[in-house]
Amino acid sequence: MAEIQIRKTSEDDERLSFSVAIEEAGSRSTHQVTLSRSDHRELGVDTESPEQFVRRCIEWLLEREPKESILARFDVREISQYFPRFSEEIRKRRPQVP
Repeated sequence: MAEIQIRKTSEDDERLSFSVAIEEAGSRSTHQVTLSRSDHRELGVDTESPEQFVRRCIEWLLEREPKESILARFDVREISQYFPRFSEEIRKRRPQVP
């Protein structure tokens, strides 16, 4: 199981940026991930922090490809360019709101 570390590096009214480190099998990869607030509202849930949502996205990617294949720099919206069903599937994995 991969260890995922997420650190917010910047934010403004429209976008958040994160540094993501993935450690697995003794090796590490790092990624710069951006997330628009509108994508977070559309694909996540109100009770889920942006960091939790980015973690969910990274976990989803790791189920489909090795960490070395994940782009070094990307926006969450770009995932759908490589995996057309991403938006639909990540919505299905939303945490349940009590």
